[in-house]
Amino acid sequence: GDLWPVSIVGVGLLHRGIFFRLLQVFELSLYNRSTRIIVLTNAFKKNLVSRGIPEAKIDVVLNGADLRRYSPVPRNKSLSSDWGIADKFVIGYIGTHGMAHGLVNVLDAAEELSNDPEILFLFVGGGAEKGDLLDVARSRGLKNVVFKPTQPKSLMRDVWSMCDVALVHLKNSPIFGEVLPSKIFEAMAMGKPIVLVSPTGEASDLILRHGVGCWVEAARPKQLAQVVKKLSSDVDLLERLSTSSTKIAPKYSRESQAQSVLEVFQQACLK
Repeated sequence: GDLWPVSIVGVGLLHRGIFFRLLQVFELSLYNRSTRIIVLTNAFKKNLVSRGIPEAKIDVVLNGADLRRYSPVPRNKSLSSDWGIADKFVIGYIGTHGMAHGLVNVLDAAEELSNDPEILFLFVGGGAEKGDLLDVARSRGLKNVVFKPTQPKSLMRDVWSMCDVALVHLKNSPIFGEVLPSKIFEAMAMGKPIVLVSPTGEASDLILRHGVGCWVEAARPKQLAQVVKKLSSDVDLLERLSTSSTKIAPKYSRESQAQSVLEVFQQACLK
């Protein structure tokens, strides 16, 4: 998971006052009493070491995807038709619509592209911000945005199949430069090109290092619109990014992640 309580500050629910400091004292006491600590990113490990937690007791196990559930499949034409998104270039945001994601910037990008009849933004999921996003899209009269509720896991591969590009979007806060959203790995397993919007950090490094997508600095909706427009017209680029996603996905399988966690447990038991 994320680092707490600093992530609560990142979404704006807590200020760095006395209650925050008390939570940090409690947080560090738990880390100090732990035999071993598993974190999801190298940035999280660096954060804990900088706060006095011994590096030797911290293991990094990156997130991953279940390759038995997620794999490249043809677009589900029937579902595309039912959802009214057939024959569109679909930018899909699949996941929580929460305070950590800054999704109003996606609506700003959609407004920039509102005159392009081929491009459509698909939001699938729920969360604290979804009602506000619906209100904003409605008030602006955005016809190139479609919202759908959270779908059952059995349908997720079909939902991903309808996306030409997977959008991963994070709020413009330094803490979110340290995270690696799990939807990145699901999108790679589906062979999708990824557009990541985030502060520079762990996720942007992974996307660019593996060549699986494009990175846009957080809170730059005009730049996001430009990248989406470029992808919608560059078939060769889409193909290269898709091939890279499919190729790299097995490196981040849930099976390899589970094996790494088991090894950490075994080390802890030997203490």
